[in-house]
Amino acid sequence: MAKTQRRETPRGERSSTHEPSQPDNQSERLRRRAAFLRDLAEARELRARIRPRRTRLARLRDALRRSTYRTS
Repeated sequence: MAKTQRRETPRGERSSTHEPSQPDNQSERLRRRAAFLRDLAEARELRARIRPRRTRLARLRDALRRSTYRTS
């Protein structure tokens, strides 16, 4: 089991730090991160289907932003 340590932050708040002590913790963290990223991508796709106009404008803004930083 991982060690949990409590300490005070500079503002006097309490926070806990999680120290991974086994490789299992790392693989578990990576598994949870992958699941989160999948859910995030799914949410973005859903948002794009629901609001096509906003998505189209976002694509145009991204293209403009990319063209600003391109060098010939």
